[in-house]
Amino acid sequence: MTEGIALAVQGLGKRYGRKAALRDCSFELPAGRVSALVGVNGAGKTTLLSVLAGLLPPTEGSVRLPGADSRIAFVAQDKPLYRHFSVRDMLTLGSKLNRVWDQRRALDWLARFDVPLDRVCGKLSSGQQAQVAFAVAIGSRPSALLLDEPLANLDPLARREVVKELLAAVVDTDMTVLLSTHVVAELGGVADHLLLLADGRLVLSGDVDELLAEHRNYAGPRSEQPPVPGEVVHASHVGSQSTFLVRAAEPVTEPWTTRPATLEDLVLATLENTRTVAA
Repeated sequence: MTEGIALAVQGLGKRYGRKAALRDCSFELPAGRVSALVGVNGAGKTTLLSVLAGLLPPTEGSVRLPGADSRIAFVAQDKPLYRHFSVRDMLTLGSKLNRVWDQRRALDWLARFDVPLDRVCGKLSSGQQAQVAFAVAIGSRPSALLLDEPLANLDPLARREVVKELLAAVVDTDMTVLLSTHVVAELGGVADHLLLLADGRLVLSGDVDELLAEHRNYAGPRSEQPPVPGEVVHASHVGSQSTFLVRAAEPVTEPWTTRPATLEDLVLATLENTRTVAA
């Protein structure tokens, strides 16, 4: 995979009147990898993707594409298509609107999912419409592909196949993928980099394996403090037992036990902690 940065974001903000949809977001998106943009509905994920894609101007901050030939493709959540265009017409439109176009790549994607080229888009199922949108984006040979809730309209089998094909495309072409979701379970075995957004702010980012290696769950007798020093991400107390998610990697002795943190543990605990602090 290509080493380096696909997107560099500094101090990014977006306001609608007095309402801030994004606030001081800074991060670097690693090239040739799959990154997940995670947050609850209304966290600002779609706004951030739209700004990165150049569809919305930022109120403040900047987005930098390191490569001179860098190209971004964006598949929006509603997967917009011209309903009266055939699938073939959509590919023709894609070839006219993009500086670079790979017809074979787009056709191969549609063939994998048995999408008929002569069917008008308005008569396709929602899942097939999503595949057409993916094909147009893939055909433009982007260096970075931004996907807003890409699996929302797909059945479980299609979800698995789409993920498999996206991962293959990343390996084969060094394409960078940033996909947004509010369903953490969708990320298993998919993303290796995390951006966690809450109330328009980036509250956690980094390599998934490194983040998980830094955190541990500790359980033991009721206590106001964890058994090891470190940043407490989340604490809960039920009856005579306490559990802590701590940014620490130290071993413990009985009666305390420890287990590795999962991505779901980390995301949900960070979001809950952020909500508690805001309140």
